[in-house]
Amino acid sequence: MNIPLGHEEAVRKAKTLLEALSWIQQFRDKHVVIKLGGSALEQEKSVRSFLMDVIFMESVGVHPILVHGGGKAISAAVAKSGIEPRFVRGRRYTDEKILEIAAEVLASDICEHLVGEIRSQGGHAVGLNHLTQPVLMGEKLMMNDVDGEPIDMGRVGHIVGINREVILATCRSHSIPVLPSIALDDDRQKLNVNADTAAAAVARLIHAEKLVFVSDVPGIFLDKDDPTTLQSNLTANRCRELIAEGIIDTGMVPKVEAALEALEAGVKKVHLVDARIPHSLMLEIYSNQGIGTEIVL
Repeated sequence: MNIPLGHEEAVRKAKTLLEALSWIQQFRDKHVVIKLGGSALEQEKSVRSFLMDVIFMESVGVHPILVHGGGKAISAAVAKSGIEPRFVRGRRYTDEKILEIAAEVLASDICEHLVGEIRSQGGHAVGLNHLTQPVLMGEKLMMNDVDGEPIDMGRVGHIVGINREVILATCRSHSIPVLPSIALDDDRQKLNVNADTAAAAVARLIHAEKLVFVSDVPGIFLDKDDPTTLQSNLTANRCRELIAEGIIDTGMVPKVEAALEALEAGVKKVHLVDARIPHSLMLEIYSNQGIGTEIVL
């Protein structure tokens, strides 16, 4: 049957919706942890497009949980304050002053902005942090250098638990939880946590269906200078090989290692997508081909 003249675009849109239907049905009532970070946070147009995707997910029955960092904004605020950064064996040390700046930027500035933008687009969101309702529990992170000597990074932590019921109750109320990467320890003292590892910990402890890293990186490349080498699908073992070979390097290593920990704990899939591509989150989750890198066991 011939398509009536002028209806081709409408038919194309209908086919797109039907392609998404099976994925919408598959992920209904599932929890998906999404980490937003990198330079994508500084691009307002990309943030608005990304949040529209998150609102769509919640509207069709998925329970998105948004975790965010804000490293560049924190660095800018620290520089503006006149505080000289201190490094321990090449790693930035977080003292009490820097921690307070980080906590203010993450909870008061970025978190409130994301919640406000979601609401302005017709969605519902709640910021869950040390100023409102703390849900991330942490302890101080102790690291070792290449010689096995301990490194004290100051008020830097890692996630050891979450207030799962508060997060789940927020999702059940059809609101999107927004979590900055600040945790409280047993003495209710703040700790600055890497947002990638925080998101992976939340995904692990919430038993999420998926963990999605959204940044300014399209995914994992075999050759960073050749965009055709973007890997659509990788196994955990292949990721370990790429780390050992130095193909996955620098800042991508902790992100991928956090992804692998989440997979080993039961998260079914991890995705890496680029927020600069309009609606990249929807294209990755609700289309047959996807647009970033998918990692599975």
